[in-house]
Amino acid sequence: MLARAYTVAFEGVEARMVEVQCAVAPGMPYFGVVGLPDKAVSEAKERVRAALAAMSIALPSRRIIVNLSPADLPKEGSHFDLPIALALLAALEIIPRDTVEATVALGELSLDGRLIAVAGALPAAMAAAEEDRALLCPRASGAEAAWVGAVQVLAAASLDEVVRHYTGQTPLTPAEAGEVTPDPSPRDLREVKGQERAKRALEIAAAGRHHMLMIGTPGSGKSMLAARLPGILPPLSAAEALETSMIHSLAGLITEGGISRARPFREPHHTASMAAIVGGGKGAKPGEISLAHNGVLFLDEFPEFARPVLETLRQPIETGEVVVARANAHVRYPCRFLLIAAANPCKCGYLTDPARACTRAPVCGEDYLGRISGPLMDRFDLRVEAPPVAWQDLDLPPTGDSSATVAARVAQARARQSARFADHPRLRVNADMEGRLLEEAASPDAEGRDFLSRAADRFGLTARGYHRILRVARTIADLDGSATVRRPHIAEAVGYRLVIGTHG
Repeated sequence: MLARAYTVAFEGVEARMVEVQCAVAPGMPYFGVVGLPDKAVSEAKERVRAALAAMSIALPSRRIIVNLSPADLPKEGSHFDLPIALALLAALEIIPRDTVEATVALGELSLDGRLIAVAGALPAAMAAAEEDRALLCPRASGAEAAWVGAVQVLAAASLDEVVRHYTGQTPLTPAEAGEVTPDPSPRDLREVKGQERAKRALEIAAAGRHHMLMIGTPGSGKSMLAARLPGILPPLSAAEALETSMIHSLAGLITEGGISRARPFREPHHTASMAAIVGGGKGAKPGEISLAHNGVLFLDEFPEFARPVLETLRQPIETGEVVVARANAHVRYPCRFLLIAAANPCKCGYLTDPARACTRAPVCGEDYLGRISGPLMDRFDLRVEAPPVAWQDLDLPPTGDSSATVAARVAQARARQSARFADHPRLRVNADMEGRLLEEAASPDAEGRDFLSRAADRFGLTARGYHRILRVARTIADLDGSATVRRPHIAEAVGYRLVIGTHG
């Protein structure tokens, strides 16, 4: 083995690497790449040949075979250019072979020998650190990869710099991590007029990562509320930032090596395809639900999404991960997101507006919201009506707490949850609780248990709905600073599941 290349595949926080072997032997002139390469990999031989020619290095008139091992793992992308060039240079004894063997490399070569950035530098650095190897990458990717402090990252601008480094002429300086990307200015919750109940539900959703559905007439402020959710969420922890950035690195969304501590906010259009939402396509790339990992996924016009797309959300919501299975790839992505959905009460949007009569009520609403299946609706912890706001109220001064005030309460509630889950590192918020831990942490007092029992009988709650009410009540108690889940907490949690047009 003369070099290793990172292949863009992601499983949790793991990455795969591919051995690159090069053989130069007498025989008819031939330069080929084997090992299930796609078109971009097969064309690497032409880019490598041109880059070497730009450095006045002529390939011998001998048979050259580059093997990408393991042979049964599909290879695609241009990031194999640099490791192929390194393996070839080592086989020709232009650079030391043993030094190259201790390196993980990735990068695209231009025809004049410049190194071009490729996606996946951050998870490649993680993989290199696990194998105690250095990482060699294009200079444009160095700041991103250097965030993994446990690995030496060498970033070069051209293949000529790489050769000078390995021959001891001009050693490369280890790259430094990029800057923390400044958070965008958050929008203040006080800018939303009215909708006090929806604001309260938004605070509960942020505190415990509870999925929320807003139903209201067009223009009632549903999208405005969702857009202000990032302003009340706590910033990403260091571990969360690294997890999220690794996924964004694979998608090529990290610019200039900067990592953000702000939680991602993804809002795909309702015409998005299955592969765009869940992941897939060529290379089984991450979809919107994975790009929203540790952040918010906002689906506006929720019933307008294709039914198969909506139904695929059910398992990721429960497990926090999604497996993208294709004929040539089987990749597992994390996707622990906060789902915020918005919908009109009916097709025309005015079923609940007393000022405008829906001509097909109540069938219009039943048909429209009926596009959301019962099992999917059951996964929404919070269901809120957003009534229309009168134009006269728009001239009134802002009411309610600012985003900063709400964010402080959310941070305190999250701190209580962190203390609660100190012995459970995989749990972070109340929405993650289950089993015995849920029974211990969210067990209500006698009055609360009696109220919940009567509500379960009265409204036919499912087992999932019953447990979700307990989780929400625990979050409400955390916001209230209460060590015990009491009857008012249970009553408020139950109230968020009783919204017109929903079921479960």
